[in-house]
Amino acid sequence: MTYKEKVYSAVEFLRTKISEVPEVTIVLGSGLGSFADEIQEAVDIPYEDIPFWPRSTVPGHAGRLVIGHVGNNYVIALNGRVHYYEGYSMDEVTFPVRVCGLLGVKTLVLTNASGGINYGLKPGDLVLIYDHINFMGVNPLRSEDRDFFEPRFPDMTFVYDSKLMDLCEHIAQENGIILKRGLYIAFSGPSFETPAEIRMSRLLGADVVGMSTVPEAIVARQMGMRVCAISCVANYAAGMEGKVLTHEEVLEEMGRASGKLVTILRGLCNFRLA
Repeated sequence: MTYKEKVYSAVEFLRTKISEVPEVTIVLGSGLGSFADEIQEAVDIPYEDIPFWPRSTVPGHAGRLVIGHVGNNYVIALNGRVHYYEGYSMDEVTFPVRVCGLLGVKTLVLTNASGGINYGLKPGDLVLIYDHINFMGVNPLRSEDRDFFEPRFPDMTFVYDSKLMDLCEHIAQENGIILKRGLYIAFSGPSFETPAEIRMSRLLGADVVGMSTVPEAIVARQMGMRVCAISCVANYAAGMEGKVLTHEEVLEEMGRASGKLVTILRGLCNFRLA
């Protein structure tokens, strides 16, 4: 079965589960699944029930699709994502975005846990991503199938939607939440970056570092979706504190910061995002 056929198989399955065309997809990063509790009249679907949908294998990613209403939007929430470092191909990593785009979703909101590179950031800070550097060594659009998704050479000048960024900042200000803008650099993982790699990233202008988000943003942009991405700083990046980094530390910090992020996501959904 071709990739195109697999995508459409998942699309047709989900069309039997949804009552209307969703306006927005929200991808919940490590330890950020509590937003799924905000969804009203929720339809909860384990990933393994969806044809060809990749399964999450990382702690902090529940691996469930939750569909329902939040505020003024009909929402698809991905309670957990899959990553390139789990051994998945880029086609598999971005499979959920392809499916949501073909369902008619016009807005993609990405969240993630990150390491803080900028010395002005500390664990628990929220960062609105305004641009990215793809240091993963691969592009998710690389394919022989040139007729399935167009354009073949999509522009990446405006990946992250300026109006959505302004709206996030407005919501944050109204709720007394500090939300800073930053440049995200993505590595393939799963090892954390070396101190030398972090120093290099800082010289390139990066503020936060992670192992996700960029492939999804690139594919969404190719599909004409509006993209917004918010990163939660889980720890200082390698070499900044002189201590060992762990995934457990990431999940602990995400648990403490999730309330602020849920407030922003809830506020976003009070506006029509289609």
